[in-house]
Amino acid sequence: MLFSWEYLAMGFQTALTPENLMWAAIGCLLGTLVGVLPGIGPTSGIAILLPLTTVLPPTPAIIMMCAIYYGAMYGGSTTAIVVNIPGEASSVPTALDGYELAKQGRAGPALGIAAISSFVAGTISLVGVTFFAPILASVALAFGPAEYTALMLMALSLVVSLSGKALVKGLTGMVLGLLAALIGMDPMSGTSRLTFGIPELLGGVNFVAVVIGLFAFGEVFVNLEKRISHIYDTNIKDWLPSRQDIRQTWSSMLRGTIVGFFMGLLPGCGPAVTTFVAYDTEMRFSKHPEKFGHGALEGVAGPEAANNAGAQGQFIPLLSFGIPPGPTLAMLLGAFIMYGLQPGPRLFTEQPELVWTIIASMYVGNVMLLIMNLPLVGFWARIALVPFPILGPMIVVFSVIGAYAVRYQIFDVWVALLFGIIGYLFRKFGFPLAPIVLSVILAPQLEISLKQALTIANGSYSTFFTRPISLVFMLLAFGLIIRGLWVQYRSKTLEFAEEDAD
Repeated sequence: MLFSWEYLAMGFQTALTPENLMWAAIGCLLGTLVGVLPGIGPTSGIAILLPLTTVLPPTPAIIMMCAIYYGAMYGGSTTAIVVNIPGEASSVPTALDGYELAKQGRAGPALGIAAISSFVAGTISLVGVTFFAPILASVALAFGPAEYTALMLMALSLVVSLSGKALVKGLTGMVLGLLAALIGMDPMSGTSRLTFGIPELLGGVNFVAVVIGLFAFGEVFVNLEKRISHIYDTNIKDWLPSRQDIRQTWSSMLRGTIVGFFMGLLPGCGPAVTTFVAYDTEMRFSKHPEKFGHGALEGVAGPEAANNAGAQGQFIPLLSFGIPPGPTLAMLLGAFIMYGLQPGPRLFTEQPELVWTIIASMYVGNVMLLIMNLPLVGFWARIALVPFPILGPMIVVFSVIGAYAVRYQIFDVWVALLFGIIGYLFRKFGFPLAPIVLSVILAPQLEISLKQALTIANGSYSTFFTRPISLVFMLLAFGLIIRGLWVQYRSKTLEFAEEDAD
């Protein structure tokens, strides 16, 4: 793939035709709605619309499906901030601080920063897609099972920092998450485990049901116990972020963009993993890490930037080599194939107008999403004014629909309710929710990569330390754990010193 200004200009010329603008706008709108509604997801949205490939020409159809994908990445933050229901798995880190900001009357600035971060990260990432796709795509090819195992272990080591001062409680949540992820069938041998004779558990515990239970149902149970009249006790302070808010978060946006873009290149490294890494990065760069989890704008800006940068970055291995980095892009690959198109180097030479029109449409789509989302900030923030006796049942209904819609099994609703009780107890006794979510996300990919790596290496664990990339990630994992334990030790020492002084 060779960049050409003429090709890019041709792409913009085609993308800006009224027909393609219309389908891009429809895709952005549908994607935002898909992101807002818990449990639907961009994969399901594209799957539902795949039959349109029999009616629409390839260019508008693929433009619309791409817009659904990155539109969903925008929309997932909305309910995460407003009512603590992550619309997407990647929006879980956003909920940690976004919802706290909403409870402080700052839902408007949090939503505005999320939209601006998404726009900035998406645009910068598209520059990378435009100019450096072939070089960056080769990075993805350098990753094998050993590298993915080390990467997942590094990500899992974030549990130490995400646990804050409650390390034992955080590790307890991690173990619970790992056990939940082990339920079902062994991915390599196909044998059942931890199913206890329940047929529905053979398919495993659905991650969306876990997230909905921990966050949505758990929050509802806590509010019912408190008998609150409104979901927030404070008045709305601001509708949009101030200049100070933007100055405070611009570096977080850039860091999140870098983390998300490069992790988005890696097949199997989903947006949920990327946003947790970005969240942890912001905690480490912050001068006030104690604010995270209690309403830090950087905790919204970093993950949201990483979320959208990763979504754009994932198009590089898809378009350059025909390798879909995740399930949503796999559905999009299916759309290409249904039109008789095979993504890869030849696509750029045989169908340059199509490829560059898709890339140009992403620039246009990012602007559309910013225009769509910023004016709606006030509308979403006004949810704080809805009395909880009305809003609470609505949250429950949407949560039930979200849990059921993934696999159309009522069993997933019961799983969500069970984890709702767990989420309620975790909040009540001061257990952090992030470790359990992170471990549920990472466990399946970690298990598959670990078994594949050991099979290739004839059972030798030295493979993780003899391959350069995996060695770097293993050292980073050990470094993060040691640093986290040292911070824990220092905080405990300072607490004891303060108690002795008193």
